[in-house]
This record gives sequence, C-alpha cells and structure tokens, in this order.
Amino acid sequence: MDRLTAMQVFVEVATSGSFSATADKLEMSRAMVTRYVGEMERWLAARLLQRTTRSVTLTDAGENCLRRCQQMLALMENVEEETSDREGELRGQLRVTCSVSLCYAQLAAAIVDFLRLHPQLKIDLNASEGALNLVEARIDLAIRISAAPDPTLIGRVLAPCSSVLVASPAYMAEHGTPQIPSDLTTHRCVSYANFGKSIWKLSRGDEVAQVSVGSYFSANEATALLQACLAGGGIALQPTYLANPYLSDGRLQQILPEWRLPEMSIYALYPSRKHLSPAVRALLDFLVERFAVVPWQDTASGI
Repeated sequence: MDRLTAMQVFVEVATSGSFSATADKLEMSRAMVTRYVGEMERWLAARLLQRTTRSVTLTDAGENCLRRCQQMLALMENVEEETSDREGELRGQLRVTCSVSLCYAQLAAAIVDFLRLHPQLKIDLNASEGALNLVEARIDLAIRISAAPDPTLIGRVLAPCSSVLVASPAYMAEHGTPQIPSDLTTHRCVSYANFGKSIWKLSRGDEVAQVSVGSYFSANEATALLQACLAGGGIALQPTYLANPYLSDGRLQQILPEWRLPEMSIYALYPSRKHLSPAVRALLDFLVERFAVVPWQDTASGI
C-alpha cells in the first residue's frame, strides 16, 4: 500500500478522532481507512491508536508518529508546490480557515474564482468560529476579523469590517424605530454570545454612547443572528459584508444610521514569512487584489 497515503489517513484519523469522518473527508470507505491505519501499525510494529466504541485516542507511539507524519506530509506538499511552480502551474492542496459568515458572504465565491485560475490546485476550507492553532491544524491561511489579531502570526489587512444595527420592517412596524442610542434599552435585541452581548458602543463625532441592551437571544455566529433578525426577532449588530444586500432590497433597515459602531479589519493570517509556498502567496495576493475595492460597499449609503 502507498505509505504516503497511509500517513495521510493516519493523520486525519488522529486529528478528527473518527474513522468515519476520515472516510468521508478522504472519499474512501471506512474499511479502507481501517486498512491503511493497520498497515501503518504493521509497518512500525507499534499500536498507534486506542480504539473504543466511543472514541479514538493516540498512544505514546501514536503521538510521536503523528508529529513525524505531519512533517513528512508538509515536506511532500512543499516539494510538489516548488516543482509545480517551476513548471508554471500551482498544484497541491491549501488549508484555509474563515468565519462562517464571511465564508458564506464573500470568501467561498472568491476561492472558486481563484481556483479557476489554478485548476490543478485544491483548497480545503474550514468554516468555523473557533480559534485554531494554525500549526497544529496545518492551516496555511486564516481569514479572521479582529481589532487586534494574534501578534504571534503574520497579518495582512484585506479590507475594513464595518458593522451596522439593523432590524426588519415588520419588527419596526410593531415596536417602533429607536431615535437615540438609549432607546435600544427598550427593544428586543439579538446579540453575539462571544462578545458585545450586553454592551453596545456607538459614536457620532465626539459623542460616545455605551448602551446596555436586553439580549433575549444570542448566538456565536453572525448568519444565525441575521436570520433571527429577518424573521422579525429584533435589532441585531451585523457586519456590512453580510447585511448590505438585505439593506439594498429592503428586507432589513438600518437603525440609528448617523451613529457608528467600532470598526475592525479583515486579516489574512499565517504562521511565518519563511517558506511561504507559492500557492499561499498566490492566494494571498489574489485576496488582497480582490478586496482592494471593497466588493460589498454600498457607495450610495456609505456603509
């Protein structure tokens, strides 16, 4: 059996903790996954995984093997990318992570356009809200929204990230429209579970307002709050990259438009400038150019 494939299968099982999930991700049968892992154990004459009906965990030998396999697979990817670059065509696979809402609104389509330019390249996109260790998760590029990104990572700003307060016309017809920030305290608000759940900060010129809102519904992800807002659930704080299409067609209306919310930035983050592969550099350059003119910007409203 192909030992490189066996290493890839073992790494995926060790990372996911599941033979079934590995089979789905690598598009092979569960029996074949088991066979590859068994081949690794026979090859090394050591048990690498402890298996029970509920979990898969690494043995001490498995921990050591995992690190070595990750190094060898990374080396092989580098060799493939360097070779393909000399031939003028990018090959191999990139692993990218991004928040769910930005992936939905912008990044998935951008990656499709990038792959049209590089048809021999593959991209595995992890859409999640959790903070990942880029090295351990073997992530080549992370697209994150932040005011202060992790200083241990190399960051490149792709675009500004502005936010607005929005509600559905149906909600405002029933509950009225806030005229000043303090009016928000009497409204039903939906908010982020991870930050800004109870305090919203707004500014207008030199004026600053901090409003304690009554959040009866919270979620850890922007598209969930968007759907709650569209359903008439209340007032939500939304990034413009997600809200602007709904503001344009009238399904949402902006609340307190003369007031501004804190602005963050969309960053491309990666572990190190050293050994940055041609494929990662090409994707990074593509995204910088793509977002140089903010594609979701509503020039009429300025948001």
